[in-house]
Amino acid sequence: MKRHLLLFLCLALFGGVVLAQQPSSDRTRMENERRAIQKELRDLQEQYSKIKGRTKATLGQLAAIQNRMEVQQRLLHSIDKEVHILSDDIYLSTLELNRLQRQLDSLKQQYARSVVYAYKSRSSYDYLSFIFSANSFNDALKRVRYLRSYRLYRQSQLTTIRETQKAIEDRKVSLMVKRNDKNNALKNQTLQYNELEDQKKEKDRVAAQLKSQEKELSQQLAAKRKRDNQLKTQIAAMIRREIEAAKREAERREAERRAAEAAAARNNPAATPKASTPKATPKPKTESVLIFNEGERALAATFERNKGNLPWPVDQGSVKIPYGVSRVEGLEFDNAFLTLSTGLGSSVKAIFDGEVTMVTGTGDVMTVMIRHGKYFTIYSNLASASVSKGQQVKRGQSIGSAGRDDDGSGGMIDFGMQQEYKRLNPSQWLHR
Repeated sequence: MKRHLLLFLCLALFGGVVLAQQPSSDRTRMENERRAIQKELRDLQEQYSKIKGRTKATLGQLAAIQNRMEVQQRLLHSIDKEVHILSDDIYLSTLELNRLQRQLDSLKQQYARSVVYAYKSRSSYDYLSFIFSANSFNDALKRVRYLRSYRLYRQSQLTTIRETQKAIEDRKVSLMVKRNDKNNALKNQTLQYNELEDQKKEKDRVAAQLKSQEKELSQQLAAKRKRDNQLKTQIAAMIRREIEAAKREAERREAERRAAEAAAARNNPAATPKASTPKATPKPKTESVLIFNEGERALAATFERNKGNLPWPVDQGSVKIPYGVSRVEGLEFDNAFLTLSTGLGSSVKAIFDGEVTMVTGTGDVMTVMIRHGKYFTIYSNLASASVSKGQQVKRGQSIGSAGRDDDGSGGMIDFGMQQEYKRLNPSQWLHR
């Protein structure tokens, strides 16, 4: 009720301007948003159809269903917004239609009165008598102009009536279209709610099957935990070596600087002050040891500015196991990475410019680590790597291919992020 009162006040203050400006931009934005969501749903459905028919339920199946449900809810939210906007638009259009109808009734009454007046004064004698009864020539000219303007006024009345009638017809057609759009949106809303219910049933079915496979699932998670711990040890060792190398480089540069100052003092003793008061050593800036030049500083700063807008390392993928502590069908698991389901062998890409600092393999699983100033990104469970240590890579450049999922449901990668030794949540950095 309050919302409708606000809409009524807007209409009273601004008239048709509100109606002209409000719907188009909102509808266009919603349509673009819905098309993007529907494409995302189609992609997820395509991924799920590839693993749906497997005999055993898998974490990949469960993750795919959960992702579809999340996107399905976003689609329903978009449809809800559309119904909301259409309802407001229909309400405003109805108010405007009523206003135009009242305006038309008033115009017709005014025109009828002017016609009656013209009928009563229809003889030429009445017009001539009105003109020649003027007190002066100027007064007679004014009366002639008045009669002309009155005739033009009647013509403009008729034009306004016709224009108002046309506006009413246009508004009726527009209102009918909007009501049809709302009915279609409501039908689509019902269909999508039914689809969401079907997805919930499918999720419950897969979850129940996974529950019956709890022992096997526990073994899979234990194997992943062991592999993650080994990888974390390798990553920590590599970052430690990077930091130690950076410290040695910083010490070397400082030694060169001091040697250059000492040499300059020996070559020019006159410039050396006889007595020097020791100056307080300025407090060093709190900055990563990995930042030892302007290029590294600029790279890290640009990386930070892109937080929340970095691309995903795979073109088509979904979150299988989120970063951090989560429960997977009753089993608690602390994931050091963001585990993504994707197509087996699909391209894995660098999310930002940087330097490859590690390419390592354990069995048939490869891991690539890239440094971006003081930040590191880790791409693990790769079937192959197409880069080498020390190589400079660009954002979006392919660095390898996705390896096989633990449960055989397709492809999978583990994606991690760190700021020196500190682990970061990749979900907070990647574009949503």
